[in-house]
Amino acid sequence: MEEPPMGNVKEYRVYASRWLVLGAYMLANLTIQILWISYAPITTQSGLFYGVSELRIGFFSMIFMIVFIPLSIPISWLIDKFGCKPVVAAGAIVTGICGVLRGVAGANFGFAIAMTVGMAAAQPVFLNSWTKVSALWFPANERALAVGLLTIANLIGTAVGQVLTPILTDTMSIPAVQLYYGIAASAAALLFLILAREKPATPPDASAETERALMLAGLKSALSLKSFRRYLAMAFIGLGIFTGVTTWIEGIVRPRGFDSKQAGVAIAVMLVGGIIGAVVMPALSDRKGRRKPFIIVGLLGGIPGIVGLALAPTFPLLLVSSFILGFFLVSVNPIGTQYASETALPTPEGTSNGLISLAGQVSVVLVYVMEPLRKATGSYVFPLLCFAALLALSAGLATTLTERPKDR
Repeated sequence: MEEPPMGNVKEYRVYASRWLVLGAYMLANLTIQILWISYAPITTQSGLFYGVSELRIGFFSMIFMIVFIPLSIPISWLIDKFGCKPVVAAGAIVTGICGVLRGVAGANFGFAIAMTVGMAAAQPVFLNSWTKVSALWFPANERALAVGLLTIANLIGTAVGQVLTPILTDTMSIPAVQLYYGIAASAAALLFLILAREKPATPPDASAETERALMLAGLKSALSLKSFRRYLAMAFIGLGIFTGVTTWIEGIVRPRGFDSKQAGVAIAVMLVGGIIGAVVMPALSDRKGRRKPFIIVGLLGGIPGIVGLALAPTFPLLLVSSFILGFFLVSVNPIGTQYASETALPTPEGTSNGLISLAGQVSVVLVYVMEPLRKATGSYVFPLLCFAALLALSAGLATTLTERPKDR
């Protein structure tokens, strides 16, 4: 009997260079997060420097959300149509140029804001490419981990911007700090151009070759799936809660006698917990080949953390609660994002990822709801307990998710 020709046997290969490619994406994500958050910890100082109100300084970060909402889906289409590398490279170059120009703007508030709009327009490029690059370069049993590492890059970027900016502005001007951040973003763009590749010569597994639908058909397909729509709701709640807690942390803990430095430590511990959770839980999810149980555990695990933040009477207990909340709640994002991408196939990864990112941006409404609830009740305890209830409801909703794409 003749043997079948070798050309009929499809070969797959996992390249070690995938980690270099992922590192290039991580660095680009990290620098855009620094540029996004860098005015938040120096709001009062920035208002005095530019001669504007603190509310107008808030535009430096709010613009990112405002611009993201209309651009998310079109940029997802660009990623799916033209590929990750050219689109992300263009975004990285724009970020570097606008970052440097914001630094040389000096005290010109209008020009600094204009450059911020340019960076905000580039941000969806980074956030919406996560599952696409993981699908192109990583086998199925490593993809949640890859998205988890990109999540970590975002957390580290946010932490660096929050912690380093006040330290630097003690010894240099605000424009000088922004210039250095812009130079860092430009260096990240250069490294991306050198290290990043669109896809390996040989795909990592069969799923990387699955034919994707066109964008509009993909959108319709994804939104027609109950499991995908339900995870969108969970992403809205989970990301909104995390953003709300990090935004109002000082007001949350002040009534119990904790000062701003202790609030900062609590946020730092929460971010450390998130970094660990974004590695450990996705790796376990990949190893077990399951997503649903880990989404449920992450949502339920966040409940004692948020209750502790609301009620902890001592600083050690506050820190334990912060770590628990960060560990469990942050872990849901990479696992859930990968779950949504797998469930939505043949919807292109850029499109499904873009919808999840969009839900996260829209979730800022939960941040603004916290303040009127605080005024109505006198503290943040009530809105935080409402958040705990929302996590419980989300965990219940997660039990109805379809575990495998083939079962949908």
